[in-house]
Amino acid sequence: MVSEVVPIPSRVESLAKSGIQVIPKEYVRPQEELNGIGNIFEDEKKDEGPQVPTINLKEIDSEDKEIREKCHQELKKAAVEWGVMHLVNHGISDELIDRVKVAGGTFFDLPVEEKEKYANDQVSGNVQGYGSKLANSACGQLEWEDYFFHCVFPEDKRDLAIWPKTPADYIPVTSEYAKEIRNLATKIFAVLSIGLGLEEGRLEKEVGGMEDLLLQMKINYYPKCPKPELALGVEPHTDVSALTFILHNMVPGLQLFYEGKWVTAKCVPNSIIMHIGDTIEILSNGKYKSILHRGVVNKEKVRISWAIFCEPPKEKIMLKPLPETVTEAEPSQFPPRTFAQHMAHKLFKKDDNNAAAEQKVFKKDDQDSAAVHKASEKDERNIVAEHIVLKEDEQDSAAEQKAFKK
Repeated sequence: MVSEVVPIPSRVESLAKSGIQVIPKEYVRPQEELNGIGNIFEDEKKDEGPQVPTINLKEIDSEDKEIREKCHQELKKAAVEWGVMHLVNHGISDELIDRVKVAGGTFFDLPVEEKEKYANDQVSGNVQGYGSKLANSACGQLEWEDYFFHCVFPEDKRDLAIWPKTPADYIPVTSEYAKEIRNLATKIFAVLSIGLGLEEGRLEKEVGGMEDLLLQMKINYYPKCPKPELALGVEPHTDVSALTFILHNMVPGLQLFYEGKWVTAKCVPNSIIMHIGDTIEILSNGKYKSILHRGVVNKEKVRISWAIFCEPPKEKIMLKPLPETVTEAEPSQFPPRTFAQHMAHKLFKKDDNNAAAEQKVFKKDDQDSAAVHKASEKDERNIVAEHIVLKEDEQDSAAEQKAFKK
C-alpha cells in the first residue's frame, strides 16, 4: 500500500497555519547552520557579550565641527568593526515609520488568496511582487518566510501596477518613506567617504548617484514556526547592496556573526538597522565590513521586517577598490566585477571571467599576482562562510532573474 503524499502549501504562512507540529524536511536546515539557535527572546535580553552598536545621528550635520566629527567617527568605527548598526535620531518621523509598518502589516494580514493576486513568477523572470523562497541554495533547503519585493526608487523605475492596492495608504506612504531613506543614504555615503579620506560625494557617485542607485524594498514575513530550532527565516549571507536599511515590528530575529559567534541584535525603539553591503566593502578595499548575518524564527510571534537595499546599476559600474584605498601595504583584495557579476558569484559561485581573465584584469590595474591570491581568500573571510554558500537574502531577487534568463 502506497501512502498518500500530502502536497506542501506554496506559502509558508499557509503551512504555519495548517496546524503542523513538525516542519517538512525541505525547511530543516543543515546541522552546521543551526549552531547558536536558542530562544530568541531570551537571547535578545542578554546584556553580556558584544552588542550591535547604536549610533545617534542627531549631530551628523551639526555646525559645530567638533560635535559633527564625533558623530562621524562613531559611525565610521561601527562600519569598520561591525558593518551593522542601529541608527537613532535619523531624521525620519515616527509617524511615517508607523504608517509604513501599518501598511505592510495590513497587506500581510490579507488572506493568502488575496495576496496571490500580486504573486511573482520567478521562473519566468517576474521577480517583483508576492513570493516565497525557491530552493536554489547549495543545500536545496527552503527558508521560513514569505515576502513582497519591489523597486521603490527612483520613481521612474518603479512599476506601480504591481504595488498593493490594499491598504489604500500603501503606495503613498511607501513612496514617501523611500524618498526619506534615499536622503538618509546620501548623508551616510558622505560620512563614509570622509572616513576614507575622500570627498564627501565620492562613494555616492561611485554607486550610481541619484539617477542610477536603485532602492529595492523587501517586506519579509516570518510566520510562527513549530520547530524554530530547525529552521531559518533567512540563511547566513552578506548583503550585496551598498547599504541596507531595515525596520522591523520589534520582534527579535536578526543575528550577526561577530568574532566567531552568532550575536542576537536587540530591538532598539525608534531605530533603523543599517548594514554595510558588499559594494561598499569592495570600494573601501575591505576597510568597511559587510557582516555575515541571518534571520531566525520563533513559535510565539510573527516577525515582519522592511528592508530597503541600495544597489548600484548592474552593468554600468565596475566594482573594485577605489585607487585611494589601495597601497603597496594594502593591495587590492577584490577582483573587478560588475554588480551583476558579483551577484552571480555570490549566489551561484559563478565567475563571469575565468581565473586567467581575472589575473589579466588585475595586471591592467597594476596589481600583482599576490593581490589575486588575496582576493580569492577574501571570498571566504570567516569560519562559517567556509561551510555555507553565501547568497543574497532574497533581497536581491533581481539576481535570480539574471540566473533564470541564463
